[in-house]
Amino acid sequence: RWREEKLHAYPDTLDALVVEVADPGALTPAERGAILERVRKTNMAIYVSDVEESRDKAIIRGLGAQLGLRNLDHNMCADNDAISSLTVQEDALHRGYIPYSDRPIAWHTDGYYNRLDQQIHALLLHCVQPAAEGGANDLLDHEILYIRLRDMNPDYIAALSHPQAMTIPANIADGEEIRPARSGPVFMTRQDGRLHMRYTDRSRSIQWRDDPLTREAVKQLKTLLYADSPHHFQGVLQPGQGLISNNVLHTRTRFTNGTPERLLYRARYFDCIAGS
Repeated sequence: RWREEKLHAYPDTLDALVVEVADPGALTPAERGAILERVRKTNMAIYVSDVEESRDKAIIRGLGAQLGLRNLDHNMCADNDAISSLTVQEDALHRGYIPYSDRPIAWHTDGYYNRLDQQIHALLLHCVQPAAEGGANDLLDHEILYIRLRDMNPDYIAALSHPQAMTIPANIADGEEIRPARSGPVFMTRQDGRLHMRYTDRSRSIQWRDDPLTREAVKQLKTLLYADSPHHFQGVLQPGQGLISNNVLHTRTRFTNGTPERLLYRARYFDCIAGS
């Protein structure tokens, strides 16, 4: 029944996810309702606002609060306020971390290396300045991927729900352990019954459970990720636009900076979007 409801009238264009808002930091009831309607269906929405090139982080903080998002992930490379400035940064702290470079980022959900009790359940991106060229995002609802994979073989879901299915090795820099190895399932169910996914399509620094079914499940998962489908969406955020999501699968293409340089704000939350 859930599968049928999910697939019925599922959007097949990015435009169907777009909500026009006057000020994302101060949504009207109608704007908030339109956003939640899209998030309930697809786990994501795109807002388009009249705010242009504002570097005021109050916009994204206010947006999160209006959606019931308050528990920010104070991750290592975030700014002091826990909101990350996604721009090319070459300092010692950010060097070597792909989000702070101009390199492409493969399919992933945010925080896949976090502890299982500190998973990222909501993600907001706000564009201040796009790149001169590139920097597009592919988006895919993880619930759609789950359905397609389960349709192929329910045993794939069982394999990817194993507590040791995917391990991210320890992050070690200059002989110091910054983060220990983290193991966990790809698919898991929250206490409220919501489906959650932790995944990265990285080819290095990852360990999959060594059994035939897991290897086959991962192969089929990757096939679905890179197959053409009406459920894959792609776009480039422009100034004043942003992504609201329950941490859906996403990518980023390589980009070329202009003047001013590309800048997006990213807020990651331990909460899900309220009412979604």
